[in-house]
Amino acid sequence: MVQATDRHNKKEVKEELVERLVHVNRVAKTVKGGRTISFAAVVVVGDQKGRIGFGSGKAMEVPDAIVKATNEAKKNMIRIPLREGRTLHHDISGRFGAGKVVLRTAPAGTGVIAGGPMRAVFEVLGVQDVVAKSLGSNNPYNMIKATFDALKSINSPRMIAMKRGKKVGDIVSRRENGSKEVKEEA
Repeated sequence: MVQATDRHNKKEVKEELVERLVHVNRVAKTVKGGRTISFAAVVVVGDQKGRIGFGSGKAMEVPDAIVKATNEAKKNMIRIPLREGRTLHHDISGRFGAGKVVLRTAPAGTGVIAGGPMRAVFEVLGVQDVVAKSLGSNNPYNMIKATFDALKSINSPRMIAMKRGKKVGDIVSRRENGSKEVKEEA
């Protein structure tokens, strides 16, 4: 639980952050006297309302590695716009290294259809309906970074309206009218 103070009200506002351990890896380093064993951890942190971050940490003990990863994740949090607070605004793909992911919006009631590290990301982010597929590498580091690459490139109608200097209603209604015209032609 993180405590932040509101500048105007001078009250303490408590943020509920959900932490999810994604992967723990045992790493052995060979040195003159033998092997030194340490642990690497990957953690995803979010508030289930559109803010999310991930971090990795390495230490001689598992709990210390998890604490380091959690602290890094809290420092690197970003905000992702969600449609109706439950799904993504549009289909998107992301890539990092050999890891590729495809994220698709889904109607209400679908649930989170994603595997492994991507599932942890969506649960912590607060997405309730999404269909995701991992292509290429199944390395948890690459999958999480590819998922974040995709999430960072999501544009909400509000963001697009600001870029174009128009109102949100113009963009949303144009999209709906465009889909009706396509249906009439077919």
